[in-house]
Amino acid sequence: MSERKPLDSSAMLLMLVLCVLWGLQQVAVKAAAPGMSPVLQLGVRSLIAAALVFAMVSVRGERIAMGGMLLPGIGAGVLFAVEFLCAGAGLKFTTASHMSVFLYTAPIFTVLGLHLFLPAERINWRQWLGVAAAFAGVATAFSNGFATDGRDLGDMLLGDFLGVLGGLFWAATTVLIRCSALSEAPPATTLFYQLAGCGVLLTGIGAVNQDFARVDMTPLVWGSLFFQSVVVAFLSYLAWFWMLRRYLASRVTVFSFLTPLFGVAFGVLLLGDAIDARFAVGALLVLAGVVMVNFR
Repeated sequence: MSERKPLDSSAMLLMLVLCVLWGLQQVAVKAAAPGMSPVLQLGVRSLIAAALVFAMVSVRGERIAMGGMLLPGIGAGVLFAVEFLCAGAGLKFTTASHMSVFLYTAPIFTVLGLHLFLPAERINWRQWLGVAAAFAGVATAFSNGFATDGRDLGDMLLGDFLGVLGGLFWAATTVLIRCSALSEAPPATTLFYQLAGCGVLLTGIGAVNQDFARVDMTPLVWGSLFFQSVVVAFLSYLAWFWMLRRYLASRVTVFSFLTPLFGVAFGVLLLGDAIDARFAVGALLVLAGVVMVNFR
């Protein structure tokens, strides 16, 4: 394998585009929710994206790795599904801006998990400061929910909590991949297991909840599904894996921290999400903490 290199101008532009796309994801799900439940959206888009990954692998004359990767692959798919179940359910109660920030606590939980299970991933005192800053940010941003009254208070807090829980399961997926045979698997194999598991489980949950009976396939729903499945879950994820193989991972990861900022911005601009000072301060603390834990 060729040596990974620092980001050039083309790579920085591509990463900026990816962060914009990922920042739009929660907004797209929330905007299309009246026509299709968020959980069902995430299930259907994952099935479509998994089929595209499988087709791509088949066209290349390759195959999805099985053997010792099957069990961890199923586990990764289940954890990936629970992450998006939390995100989809949470979007019923909280704003897309809040979900973008709370879901992105995942890198904090990831470094803590790797610290426990991989000796080579022990974190230093600067990273512990980052963990503390991020959790202080979560507490500050979470307290924003107490500014609402009555039923809105309970809804906002529940949605925010589900966002943090989604971040925890996102981290658990990453830790499982790093600590299992999937760490040596081709990116397409890992992505297929995650998307297929998520698609089957969330679509099944949607069927049990009779979400299909309430689907209204408006142009907005069609557009959201296309964006989520083809653009985000298929093309952007493959581009991300390609970036990680070609460029220095630390430089690539730093750019990805722009994603929650774009998520908040799009939530405010496109959905009219309200942002107060406490949430803004908390979001910045979370972002600062995530940056700190990713530097050694």
